[in-house]
Amino acid sequence: MTKRGSMPTPPEGADDVRLFPPGADPENYTASGRLRKSVYEAEIERLQEQLVLLQYWIQTHGLKVAVIFEGRGSAGKGGVIKTITERTSSRIVRVVALPKPTERERTQWYFQRYAAHLPAAGEMVLFDRSWYNRSNVEWVMGYCTEEEHQEFLRSCPEFERMLVRSGIIVIKYWFSVSFEEQRKRFEERNREPIKRWKLSDMDLAEHELYVRYSMAKDTTFQYTDIKQAPWWVVPSDDKRAARLNCISHLLSQIDYEDVSPDIVELPEMKQIAYVRPPMHEQTFVPQRY
Repeated sequence: MTKRGSMPTPPEGADDVRLFPPGADPENYTASGRLRKSVYEAEIERLQEQLVLLQYWIQTHGLKVAVIFEGRGSAGKGGVIKTITERTSSRIVRVVALPKPTERERTQWYFQRYAAHLPAAGEMVLFDRSWYNRSNVEWVMGYCTEEEHQEFLRSCPEFERMLVRSGIIVIKYWFSVSFEEQRKRFEERNREPIKRWKLSDMDLAEHELYVRYSMAKDTTFQYTDIKQAPWWVVPSDDKRAARLNCISHLLSQIDYEDVSPDIVELPEMKQIAYVRPPMHEQTFVPQRY
Protein backbone atom coordinates (compact mmCIF):
# COMPACT_ATOMS: atom_id res chain seq x y z
CA MET A 1 0.00 0.00 0.00
CA THR A 2 1.50 3.31 -1.09
CA LYS A 3 1.45 5.98 1.57
CA ARG A 4 2.21 9.69 1.43
CA GLY A 5 4.52 11.17 -1.16
CA SER A 6 7.81 12.17 0.41
CA MET A 7 10.88 11.60 -1.73
CA PRO A 8 13.19 8.73 -0.73
CA THR A 9 16.49 9.69 0.89
CA PRO A 10 19.22 9.60 -1.78
CA PRO A 11 22.49 7.80 -1.03
CA GLU A 12 25.16 9.80 0.75
CA GLY A 13 28.19 11.04 -1.09
CA ALA A 14 27.96 14.79 -1.67
CA ASP A 15 31.27 16.46 -0.84
CA ASP A 16 30.29 20.07 -1.45
CA VAL A 17 27.19 21.14 0.49
CA ARG A 18 27.31 24.47 -1.35
CA LEU A 19 26.37 22.66 -4.57
CA PHE A 20 24.44 19.59 -3.46
CA PRO A 21 21.68 19.12 -0.88
CA PRO A 22 22.76 17.17 2.23
CA GLY A 23 22.78 13.45 1.52
CA ALA A 24 22.37 13.88 -2.24
CA ASP A 25 24.29 11.90 -4.84
CA PRO A 26 26.51 14.36 -6.74
CA GLU A 27 26.20 12.20 -9.86
CA ASN A 28 22.59 13.38 -10.13
CA TYR A 29 23.76 16.98 -10.49
CA THR A 30 25.67 19.04 -13.03
CA ALA A 31 28.96 20.73 -12.20
CA SER A 32 27.05 23.89 -11.30
CA GLY A 33 24.85 22.01 -8.83
CA ARG A 34 21.70 21.76 -10.99
CA LEU A 35 19.69 18.55 -11.06
CA ARG A 36 20.28 16.58 -14.25
CA LYS A 37 17.39 16.45 -16.71
CA SER A 38 17.17 12.64 -16.68
CA VAL A 39 16.92 12.56 -12.88
CA TYR A 40 14.37 15.37 -12.91
CA GLU A 41 12.16 13.65 -15.47
CA ALA A 42 12.24 10.34 -13.59
CA GLU A 43 11.30 12.05 -10.32
CA ILE A 44 8.52 14.08 -11.97
CA GLU A 45 7.02 10.89 -13.36
CA ARG A 46 7.12 9.26 -9.93
CA LEU A 47 5.60 12.27 -8.19
CA GLN A 48 2.86 12.59 -10.80
CA GLU A 49 1.90 8.97 -10.10
CA GLN A 50 1.60 9.91 -6.44
CA LEU A 51 -0.52 12.95 -7.34
CA VAL A 52 -2.97 10.63 -9.09
CA LEU A 53 -3.15 8.49 -5.95
CA LEU A 54 -3.68 11.64 -3.90
CA GLN A 55 -6.55 12.74 -6.13
CA TYR A 56 -8.28 9.37 -5.66
CA TRP A 57 -7.89 9.78 -1.90
CA ILE A 58 -9.28 13.33 -1.94
CA GLN A 59 -12.24 12.25 -4.04
CA THR A 60 -12.97 9.08 -2.06
CA HIS A 61 -12.78 10.75 1.35
CA GLY A 62 -14.43 14.02 0.38
CA LEU A 63 -11.47 16.20 1.35
CA LYS A 64 -11.45 19.92 0.57
CA VAL A 65 -7.99 21.22 -0.30
CA ALA A 66 -7.03 24.77 -1.28
CA VAL A 67 -3.44 25.29 -2.44
CA ILE A 68 -2.23 28.87 -2.90
CA PHE A 69 0.67 29.70 -5.20
CA GLU A 70 2.14 33.18 -4.81
CA GLY A 71 5.38 34.87 -5.77
CA ARG A 72 6.93 37.26 -8.24
CA GLY A 73 6.43 37.09 -11.97
CA SER A 74 8.45 34.28 -13.61
CA ALA A 75 9.06 32.63 -10.22
CA GLY A 76 7.67 29.30 -11.49
CA LYS A 77 4.13 29.18 -10.15
CA GLY A 78 2.62 28.36 -13.53
CA GLY A 79 5.16 25.64 -14.23
CA VAL A 80 4.51 23.71 -11.04
CA ILE A 81 0.73 24.07 -11.45
CA LYS A 82 0.99 22.72 -15.00
CA THR A 83 3.08 19.80 -13.74
CA ILE A 84 0.54 18.98 -11.01
CA THR A 85 -2.42 19.04 -13.40
CA GLU A 86 -0.73 17.23 -16.29
CA ARG A 87 -1.83 13.77 -15.12
CA THR A 88 -4.73 14.59 -12.81
CA SER A 89 -8.42 15.08 -13.55
CA SER A 90 -9.61 18.66 -14.01
CA ARG A 91 -12.87 17.63 -12.31
CA ILE A 92 -11.00 16.91 -9.08
CA VAL A 93 -7.87 19.07 -9.32
CA ARG A 94 -8.87 22.40 -10.82
CA VAL A 95 -7.03 25.67 -11.33
CA VAL A 96 -8.34 29.12 -10.41
CA ALA A 97 -6.58 32.09 -12.02
CA LEU A 98 -8.88 35.07 -11.72
CA PRO A 99 -8.54 38.18 -13.93
CA LYS A 100 -8.61 41.66 -12.48
CA PRO A 101 -11.89 42.36 -10.65
CA THR A 102 -14.85 43.89 -12.46
CA GLU A 103 -16.42 47.14 -11.38
CA ARG A 104 -19.11 45.18 -9.52
CA GLU A 105 -16.55 42.94 -7.79
CA ARG A 106 -14.66 46.00 -6.60
CA THR A 107 -17.72 46.98 -4.54
CA GLN A 108 -18.03 43.52 -2.91
CA TRP A 109 -16.43 42.20 0.26
CA TYR A 110 -12.85 41.67 -0.82
CA PHE A 111 -12.79 37.89 -0.28
CA GLN A 112 -16.18 37.33 -1.93
CA ARG A 113 -15.03 36.53 -5.45
CA TYR A 114 -12.41 34.10 -4.15
CA ALA A 115 -14.83 32.34 -1.80
CA ALA A 116 -16.95 31.34 -4.80
CA HIS A 117 -14.06 29.19 -6.07
CA LEU A 118 -13.18 27.38 -2.84
CA PRO A 119 -13.22 23.57 -3.02
CA ALA A 120 -16.28 21.44 -2.42
CA ALA A 121 -15.94 17.95 -0.97
CA GLY A 122 -13.67 15.80 -3.12
CA GLU A 123 -11.82 18.69 -4.75
CA MET A 124 -8.36 20.24 -4.69
CA VAL A 125 -8.23 23.82 -5.97
CA LEU A 126 -4.94 25.36 -7.09
CA PHE A 127 -5.02 29.16 -6.83
CA ASP A 128 -2.64 30.70 -9.37
CA ARG A 129 -2.40 33.89 -7.32
CA SER A 130 -5.13 34.49 -4.79
CA TRP A 131 -6.56 36.94 -2.29
CA TYR A 132 -2.94 37.87 -1.55
CA ASN A 133 -3.06 40.15 -4.60
CA ARG A 134 -4.21 42.80 -2.15
CA SER A 135 -1.08 42.75 -0.01
CA ASN A 136 1.32 42.35 -2.92
CA VAL A 137 0.47 43.59 -6.42
CA GLU A 138 -2.33 45.93 -5.39
CA TRP A 139 -0.37 47.51 -2.54
CA VAL A 140 2.88 47.90 -4.49
CA MET A 141 1.18 49.32 -7.59
CA GLY A 142 -1.14 51.60 -5.63
CA TYR A 143 -4.33 49.81 -6.70
CA CYS A 144 -5.66 49.80 -3.15
CA THR A 145 -5.66 52.39 -0.40
CA GLU A 146 -3.49 52.10 2.70
CA GLU A 147 -6.68 51.55 4.72
CA GLU A 148 -7.70 48.66 2.44
CA HIS A 149 -4.22 47.17 2.77
CA GLN A 150 -4.30 47.34 6.56
CA GLU A 151 -7.80 45.88 6.68
CA PHE A 152 -6.64 42.96 4.55
CA LEU A 153 -3.72 42.24 6.86
CA ARG A 154 -6.10 42.23 9.83
CA SER A 155 -8.87 40.16 8.27
CA CYS A 156 -6.91 37.65 6.16
CA PRO A 157 -5.70 35.51 9.08
CA GLU A 158 -9.27 35.34 10.44
CA PHE A 159 -10.59 34.44 6.99
CA GLU A 160 -8.11 31.57 6.67
CA ARG A 161 -8.76 30.33 10.21
CA MET A 162 -12.44 30.25 9.32
CA LEU A 163 -11.67 28.18 6.21
CA VAL A 164 -9.64 25.71 8.26
CA ARG A 165 -12.38 25.43 10.91
CA SER A 166 -14.87 24.67 8.15
CA GLY A 167 -12.78 21.66 7.09
CA ILE A 168 -10.73 23.12 4.23
CA ILE A 169 -7.04 22.20 4.15
CA VAL A 170 -5.18 25.43 3.28
CA ILE A 171 -1.63 25.09 1.94
CA LYS A 172 0.31 28.23 0.94
CA TYR A 173 3.46 28.36 -1.21
CA TRP A 174 5.59 31.39 -1.94
CA PHE A 175 7.94 30.95 -4.91
CA SER A 176 11.06 33.01 -4.30
CA VAL A 177 13.20 34.09 -7.27
CA SER A 178 16.24 36.38 -7.15
CA PHE A 179 16.44 39.65 -9.07
CA GLU A 180 19.20 38.24 -11.30
CA GLU A 181 17.27 35.08 -12.17
CA GLN A 182 14.06 37.02 -12.76
CA ARG A 183 15.89 39.32 -15.15
CA LYS A 184 17.39 36.33 -16.97
CA ARG A 185 13.92 34.81 -17.44
CA PHE A 186 12.42 38.11 -18.59
CA GLU A 187 15.25 38.55 -21.09
CA GLU A 188 14.61 35.03 -22.41
CA ARG A 189 10.93 35.84 -22.87
CA ASN A 190 11.83 39.07 -24.64
CA ARG A 191 14.14 37.29 -27.11
CA GLU A 192 11.66 34.59 -28.16
CA PRO A 193 8.57 35.72 -30.13
CA ILE A 194 6.49 32.75 -28.94
CA LYS A 195 7.20 33.67 -25.32
CA ARG A 196 7.04 37.45 -25.58
CA TRP A 197 3.32 37.47 -24.75
CA LYS A 198 4.32 36.37 -21.24
CA LEU A 199 6.24 39.61 -20.68
CA SER A 200 3.64 42.17 -19.64
CA ASP A 201 3.85 45.80 -18.60
CA MET A 202 3.07 44.59 -15.07
CA ASP A 203 6.12 42.31 -15.20
CA LEU A 204 8.34 45.23 -16.17
CA ALA A 205 6.96 47.38 -13.38
CA GLU A 206 7.35 44.54 -10.90
CA HIS A 207 10.97 44.02 -11.93
CA GLU A 208 11.73 47.69 -11.46
CA LEU A 209 10.05 47.66 -8.04
CA TYR A 210 11.75 44.45 -6.89
CA VAL A 211 12.73 45.87 -3.49
CA ARG A 212 9.23 47.19 -2.81
CA TYR A 213 7.80 43.76 -3.64
CA SER A 214 10.23 42.33 -1.10
CA MET A 215 8.83 44.75 1.47
CA ALA A 216 5.29 43.66 0.56
CA LYS A 217 6.16 39.98 0.91
CA ASP A 218 7.84 40.47 4.28
CA THR A 219 4.86 42.44 5.60
CA THR A 220 2.45 39.81 4.27
CA PHE A 221 4.34 37.05 6.08
CA GLN A 222 4.48 39.07 9.28
CA TYR A 223 0.68 39.13 9.49
CA THR A 224 -0.45 35.96 7.67
CA ASP A 225 2.12 33.27 8.47
CA ILE A 226 -0.23 31.60 10.95
CA LYS A 227 0.02 28.12 12.47
CA GLN A 228 -3.34 27.06 10.96
CA ALA A 229 -2.12 27.98 7.46
CA PRO A 230 1.62 28.68 7.41
CA TRP A 231 3.61 29.94 4.46
CA TRP A 232 6.04 27.54 2.79
CA VAL A 233 8.82 29.24 0.83
CA VAL A 234 10.02 27.51 -2.36
CA PRO A 235 13.43 28.79 -3.58
CA SER A 236 12.90 28.78 -7.33
CA ASP A 237 16.05 29.99 -9.06
CA ASP A 238 16.40 26.31 -10.07
CA LYS A 239 13.06 25.50 -11.72
CA ARG A 240 13.56 21.74 -11.69
CA ALA A 241 14.42 21.60 -8.02
CA ALA A 242 11.58 23.99 -7.18
CA ARG A 243 8.97 21.80 -8.86
CA LEU A 244 10.22 18.62 -7.25
CA ASN A 245 10.51 20.19 -3.81
CA CYS A 246 7.07 21.80 -3.96
CA ILE A 247 5.22 18.74 -5.26
CA SER A 248 6.92 16.35 -2.85
CA HIS A 249 6.05 18.69 0.02
CA LEU A 250 2.44 18.98 -1.14
CA LEU A 251 2.15 15.20 -1.16
CA SER A 252 3.56 15.05 2.37
CA GLN A 253 0.87 17.39 3.71
CA ILE A 254 -1.97 14.88 3.33
CA ASP A 255 -1.76 11.39 4.81
CA TYR A 256 -3.11 9.40 1.86
CA GLU A 257 -3.13 5.77 0.80
CA ASP A 258 -3.58 3.97 -2.51
CA VAL A 259 -7.32 3.69 -3.12
CA SER A 260 -7.08 3.69 -6.91
CA PRO A 261 -9.61 1.43 -8.66
CA ASP A 262 -8.72 -2.07 -9.78
CA ILE A 263 -8.25 -2.92 -13.45
CA VAL A 264 -11.63 -3.36 -15.09
CA GLU A 265 -12.70 -5.76 -17.81
CA LEU A 266 -13.57 -3.92 -20.99
CA PRO A 267 -16.98 -4.89 -22.44
CA GLU A 268 -17.46 -6.24 -25.94
CA MET A 269 -19.38 -4.10 -28.42
CA LYS A 270 -23.10 -4.75 -28.26
CA GLN A 271 -24.44 -5.45 -31.74
CA ILE A 272 -27.65 -3.77 -32.89
CA ALA A 273 -29.39 -3.46 -36.26
CA TYR A 274 -28.01 -0.17 -37.56
CA VAL A 275 -26.52 0.93 -40.90
CA ARG A 276 -24.30 4.03 -40.73
CA PRO A 277 -24.47 6.67 -43.50
CA PRO A 278 -21.70 6.63 -46.15
CA MET A 279 -18.41 8.17 -45.02
CA HIS A 280 -18.15 10.30 -48.18
CA GLU A 281 -21.08 12.37 -46.89
CA GLN A 282 -18.92 13.65 -44.01
CA THR A 283 -16.42 16.51 -44.21
CA PHE A 284 -12.93 15.60 -43.01
CA VAL A 285 -10.00 17.85 -42.17
CA PRO A 286 -7.25 17.83 -44.83
CA GLN A 287 -4.75 15.01 -44.35
CA ARG A 288 -1.58 17.09 -44.32
CA TYR A 289 0.38 14.76 -42.06
